[in-house]
Amino acid sequence: MEKEDAKKSNVRSVFKHINEYWLNDVSFVTLLVALIFTVFVLPVLIEYGHINMFFVNSVFLFLFFTGIWSSDNKFIIVLTLLLFLCQLSLRILRFSDLPFEFYLLERVFGLINMGVFIFVNIRLLFRNSEVNLYRIIGAINVYLLVAILGAFGFEVIHIVVGDSITGFSEVIEVKELQGLDEDFSTYIYFSLVCLTTVGFGDYTPINIMSKMLSVFLSTTGILYPAVVIAKLVGYGTSK
Repeated sequence: MEKEDAKKSNVRSVFKHINEYWLNDVSFVTLLVALIFTVFVLPVLIEYGHINMFFVNSVFLFLFFTGIWSSDNKFIIVLTLLLFLCQLSLRILRFSDLPFEFYLLERVFGLINMGVFIFVNIRLLFRNSEVNLYRIIGAINVYLLVAILGAFGFEVIHIVVGDSITGFSEVIEVKELQGLDEDFSTYIYFSLVCLTTVGFGDYTPINIMSKMLSVFLSTTGILYPAVVIAKLVGYGTSK
């Protein structure tokens, strides 16, 4: 009985330490490294076929898993835990031999999960009205998370409607999108192009939903830095 109590105590201690780490400003650095890999490195590895799709899905699951520990609000903890378990179950089923297709449902849950994760990180960013280097890193994290949210959105639109964006280039061959894991590199590229309002023109939205998502990302890309900078500067000058 004492051994069981000791084991439970050790497990609680581990969970407590994990939760304390992800609630600490230092965790912004860890998340930034993970996001830089996901947004800028992972697409290159996918495009050149140097990575397994199981690993790609594991990267996203890692991001969602950190969301469970990034809040001290019980409702948000339960919500992120349930979303993570749904996401994990659907991905396991997709890689199983069952004759069912859960890809759309999985992507919808991924979209919801990412939306909640962004909300959680915004709460962490503005808590305690503090301004430091870690909070600046946290602001960058939210920006990159919005880019991933956009990529998921374009993929869901493609799965539901049959297309979302199309490419045209006289210089290079533009691949045809299928709305699968392998297309993440193109979706995240276009999402970043919209978010930064660069607009190279090699890919364009081709239906009203993808057009509205493109406009939403562009609007967010313009307003988000201004709002965040104003908020952080306001915190700094009020002290």
